[in-house]
Amino acid sequence: MTTTSARTPRPQPRGGRARAAIAAKTLRTDRWWFAPLITVVGLSAWVIYATVRVFMHKWYWVEQYHYLTPFYSPCVTDRCVEGSSHFGQFLPGWWIIPDAALTLPFLLLFRLTCYYYRKAYYRSFWLSPPACAVPDGHQSYSGETRFPLLGQNLHRYFFYAAAIISLINTWDAILAFHSPEGFGFGLGNIILLVNVVMLWAYTISCHSCRHIIGGRLKHFSKHPMRYRAWTGVSWLNVRHMQLAWITLGTLALTDFYVMAVAAGWINDLRFIN
Repeated sequence: MTTTSARTPRPQPRGGRARAAIAAKTLRTDRWWFAPLITVVGLSAWVIYATVRVFMHKWYWVEQYHYLTPFYSPCVTDRCVEGSSHFGQFLPGWWIIPDAALTLPFLLLFRLTCYYYRKAYYRSFWLSPPACAVPDGHQSYSGETRFPLLGQNLHRYFFYAAAIISLINTWDAILAFHSPEGFGFGLGNIILLVNVVMLWAYTISCHSCRHIIGGRLKHFSKHPMRYRAWTGVSWLNVRHMQLAWITLGTLALTDFYVMAVAAGWINDLRFIN
């Protein structure tokens, strides 16, 4: 599978055979366009769903069991329903302001600058390039040396914000072990916990986290604890792409379940209280 822009035979040195004139942009006959197409559909669907949910401003809190969807955590506007604001309400409740305006921009920037997501939307939305052995959709390429792509280098700083937000989501999952009689456990708790675990796995599998743990070391033998941590993060780092997609799924599932219970469409399946 190769590409060529040659349209006229090129003579070879020492009387070698001339190359064939190939007018096609690519010789690939497989469905190379399928992976970029699936990426566009998947990411677009998730962004549309998340945007609609963020600006619905309802069905995000289940008072009876203290379920709070991660799309509204922490809820910091004066529009937030009673009990859902664990860190205060200090933003006005204008419809254009997300109730989780304190965290959503950082989460968006963390994912937008993620090494895997860069590869995903560069290839699918920008066609740069769409697949191996397929020409780039652009005539020139300047890399990430110009605005706005220059901002991709801030990914390491957005990692710190993502780690703090994961701590907040963990606190939300702990608070959800609540029922009218005290401690309670239901299907919603399982969904919240699985989502938090996957979010942590995706966050610490980040390339920036791997560098923070094992970078700038000359001798791993002198830092056995950091070496063990680096080995574990490296194991997760290999699965960073899968975790990126899994967490999109767990986030949507968690939000939808909390929305369904809060709206009264379904009842939470309770195991204890």
